[in-house]
Amino acid sequence: MTDILFYHLQHQPLERVLPTLVERSLERGWQAAIQAASEERLAALDDQLWTYTDESFLPHGSDREPDAASQPVVLTLTDKNPNGSSIRFLVEGADLPADAGTYERICILFDGTDQEALLRARDQWRRAKEAGHTVAYWQQDESGRWTKKA
Repeated sequence: MTDILFYHLQHQPLERVLPTLVERSLERGWQAAIQAASEERLAALDDQLWTYTDESFLPHGSDREPDAASQPVVLTLTDKNPNGSSIRFLVEGADLPADAGTYERICILFDGTDQEALLRARDQWRRAKEAGHTVAYWQQDESGRWTKKA
């Protein structure tokens, strides 16, 4: 089954955490998909991935582009997998894809200061466990390091 990792963001925003996780995925040789729930968030992530550091950028495209299948990272609002991703990042409350079992890993990043996001993550945790996936919960400490809590 798929490893589903829950990242409880408390001390750093999504815009700082996500690029690092995507970089690590690409270093493993994995294609990645990032799924958001709104056009606004998708546009913000598109900009962020091009400019998150002065020295680097993450090559990516949208699933609406004709070359989506050849992109190392695809941004999407749907649960489709146009580039054959091994890892999928769910942000802004995006739900588990119907084909969750086809991924090596799914990472659910949620805002720990948002009560609605916490409740949604708990529901996703329950559903992922019921489906037989391996789940893990990671929480940030004050220095931004990740600690596995469950």
